[in-house]
Amino acid sequence: MDKHARKMLVIITEALLEKRLVADSLRLGAQGYTVHDVRGGSRLGTREALWEADRSIEVKVICTAEVADDIARHVMTQYAPHHSLTVFFSDVEVLRPGKY
Repeated sequence: MDKHARKMLVIITEALLEKRLVADSLRLGAQGYTVHDVRGGSRLGTREALWEADRSIEVKVICTAEVADDIARHVMTQYAPHHSLTVFFSDVEVLRPGKY
């Protein structure tokens, strides 16, 4: 099977950023994305999604390493100073590289 290396960028953040993150990701070269509603917590607190302003999302983008770096850099510069977020990368392999 012919596999192709890509990066998966995962951003977990406040739901109010969804539209901006999607637009930014597409503008910076992503070909697509997936968004999930999520709940979680850390030593700093818990997001239980009991009310609209407490909702969290997980945005996943599979793309080239360069595009993942560009999106992550933008997110950390524009959103990290003012919003709760977690950003991480994973190595993935895809079967249809033209999609990513």
